[in-house]
Amino acid sequence: MANEGKKEKKQGFFASVVEEMHRVTWPTKKQLRKDTLVVIETSVIFALLLGFFDWGFNKGIAALMKIGK
Repeated sequence: MANEGKKEKKQGFFASVVEEMHRVTWPTKKQLRKDTLVVIETSVIFALLLGFFDWGFNKGIAALMKIGK
């Protein structure tokens, strides 16, 4: 008996998920492509910035270590 209640809950849940998925406004291929390119460009820019700062801090610490010797 308890399993039947769980089964009905699961079916109701998945039915509501399917219903909600029909209400979603999906992006067009053009918009999806544009948004994907923005994410990739932003990721590359931040990777380059972080790499530059890492390199700079590395050089700065190395210079400080040389002075300390």
